Amino acid sequence: MARCLIIGCGCRGQSLAGVLVGRGHAVRGTARQPSRLRAIETAGAEAALADPDRVATLVHTLDHVTVACILLGSAVGPPELLRALHGTRLEMLLTRLVDTTVKGVVYEASGSVDAEVLARGSELVRAFGQRTHARVSVLSADPADHQAWLSAAAGSVEALLAPPGP
Repeated sequence: MARCLIIGCGCRGQSLAGVLVGRGHAVRGTARQPSRLRAIETAGAEAALADPDRVATLVHTLDHVTVACILLGSAVGPPELLRALHGTRLEMLLTRLVDTTVKGVVYEASGSVDAEVLARGSELVRAFGQRTHARVSVLSADPADHQAWLSAAAGSVEALLAPPGP
């Protein structure tokens, strides 16, 4: 059993939380709005109020986490905010992960956010993996196909938790 953190635990994140909890993992999910916390708890996850635009609010959610899932591929907001979320904010978050128990990162690289912005985020996550030897997975499954996305997301988490191959 591992503890997984889902940053951006909206509808798809809640579905993933349900699958992971069903597989015996402890899951913590974040939401920016207090009104969204009950839905996360209903999915079986521990709910935490945190905003990825304010990385400091995420720090307390990292306690005892093995895999962090950054599910912000369909985040909404002005283009400059989304560029920061998948750029400087993501870099800040990844830097914070270095001195934690997090051993793997799943990054959602598809969704309604501009493809170039998500590609840049993917590059940052891959570079983080190379620099720190953390295991990373870039989730490129189309979120429009919910079942395929959910299967790919759960598979990404399980692959990061599996012992490294030869």
